[in-house]
Amino acid sequence: MTEKISFMERSEYMTEEGGRGERVLPERYRIPNQELRQRFEFREIRREEAEEAADIEQICFPPHEACSRSMMHQRVETAPELFLVAQDRQTGRLAGFLNGLSTDECVFRDEFFTDAKLYDPRGKNVMLLGLDVLPPYRRQGLARELMYEYLRRQWRRGSERILLTCSDEKVEMYQKFGFEDLGIANSTWGNEQWHEMSCLLNG
Repeated sequence: MTEKISFMERSEYMTEEGGRGERVLPERYRIPNQELRQRFEFREIRREEAEEAADIEQICFPPHEACSRSMMHQRVETAPELFLVAQDRQTGRLAGFLNGLSTDECVFRDEFFTDAKLYDPRGKNVMLLGLDVLPPYRRQGLARELMYEYLRRQWRRGSERILLTCSDEKVEMYQKFGFEDLGIANSTWGNEQWHEMSCLLNG
């Protein structure tokens, strides 16, 4: 059964003055791609899929940027609810995934890549640590739908802001996804220069 989201999905929250406010999901994220929903199941990762996720990470990123296998296992064990995978319905294999850690911090730093203990299950922000799509599934809209579905889920969860870092050539792609370029990041992960990108959901 495919998921249905109302065109004007809303949620309530309490204002600082004690009244009720209302948030509306940004329009670009409201309607899931039904064609991709027929091909892929979008869901949280299962703990037994940690090694498969580590394999995908090694394919999608160069060695100096990729998450280590042990770190991928730690992330899956620590915060499986902050993974979103796309499982090919025909093969049963993962085609790609997004993963992150929630925190109350507001600036991306490299330690999020290496220390899963920075995870705060009540954190209002999410630091995205990787968007992985295997080569055979690229240029089909899967990366965009993974991101949009992730943002839909985090919006419902009440997350305020999603942050990530990316290379120069990916800035435009993330801007199309609804992220703002905050300029050069403090991160020097992999001895590279990165842009810090931010998407405000519930602020």
